[in-house]
Amino acid sequence: MLNIFRYHSPNCDHKERSYNRCRCKIWYDWHINGKRIKKPLNTRSWSDAQRMARELETGGIIEQRTAPIVKEAVEAFLSDARARGLRESSIYKLRLLTTRLQEFSTSKGFDFISDYNVERASAFRETWTNRGTAARKKLEALRTFFRFCVDRKWLTENPAKALKMPKNTEPPVEPFTPEEVDKILAAIKDYPDKQNGIRLRALILLLRYSGLRLGDAVTISRDRIEDGTLILRTEKTGKRVRVPLPQEVTDAIAACPGPRYPFWSGNGKRKSVVTDWQRSLKRLFDIAGVHGAHAHRYRHTFPCEMLMAGVSLTIVAKLLGHGSEAITERHYGAWVKGRQEQLEVAVRQAFPSKFAAPTGRKPVERKTAKGKNRQKVNEFAG
Repeated sequence: MLNIFRYHSPNCDHKERSYNRCRCKIWYDWHINGKRIKKPLNTRSWSDAQRMARELETGGIIEQRTAPIVKEAVEAFLSDARARGLRESSIYKLRLLTTRLQEFSTSKGFDFISDYNVERASAFRETWTNRGTAARKKLEALRTFFRFCVDRKWLTENPAKALKMPKNTEPPVEPFTPEEVDKILAAIKDYPDKQNGIRLRALILLLRYSGLRLGDAVTISRDRIEDGTLILRTEKTGKRVRVPLPQEVTDAIAACPGPRYPFWSGNGKRKSVVTDWQRSLKRLFDIAGVHGAHAHRYRHTFPCEMLMAGVSLTIVAKLLGHGSEAITERHYGAWVKGRQEQLEVAVRQAFPSKFAAPTGRKPVERKTAKGKNRQKVNEFAG
């Protein structure tokens, strides 16, 4: 039996469900598979609501449904994510997205997951405030959720698959300059918390010479450093990383208090310790007067300097713990030394009369691609 009732607003003087003479919105409810479902009728007229209720009953709205309600689908999806051993930070993001989806479903009266189609999935995306990379990752997560529903036979097709990816507005890679690196280290002496300043120096040197993400760096244990070599699995990709560390870095870490962890107590959540160190680093960057500084720029600085020194993309990708070399190529390809040299040489070859050889450097003979002719081109350091 389908029932209609007034859903009284907080400002209404009447709270009884049976009272229907006010102008509050009218909802209807019924039971499916033993569960009570409530939805708005989008009308304030009682007579119109009665007519619409009869039409809904005639149309078979009270028939049994095989698809679960949105809340049940979300709970099953998150349980599956935990069973697959996803990182807590990944599950947190999925929980945040699906919570918003439940709130949106409730506001629009979408009770069952099978109520979703492309238009409704698109309407949900329109409520997002994210842009660029954040919006792209959020859409990927939404597609993953609906793909899970398709695999469970709750949907016949993925409604988020037809949504176009937003424009990628990812900011350009900005490594620290040598001057900025020196300014930040020099500012540690002015940091008000001297005990924390010891840890800050060790953390900055570790980020600088390892390319670790901040989360991996601040939760590192001392047994991960063996004979001056850092050995660990990155939290994000699970890739095993081995990076030799300069003596200056290992000495600084050894000077940090704490028997097992140099940068935290070992208690609490990873997210909390990362947030604490982000605040400390921001304070240090402000003291140093380096604008736009953040911890991830050290992760950019490490590969850029390696590539400019002539290290191959393959090796840099392994040092960073990237899942594939294509990721390293996308972010840091512009810093490959050989590629930069080739670009400069190509321009100078196109206009040979406009460019003179640099003072103090001799032209170097190189073979062409076919090796038939030799020509002199200028050698430039990256």
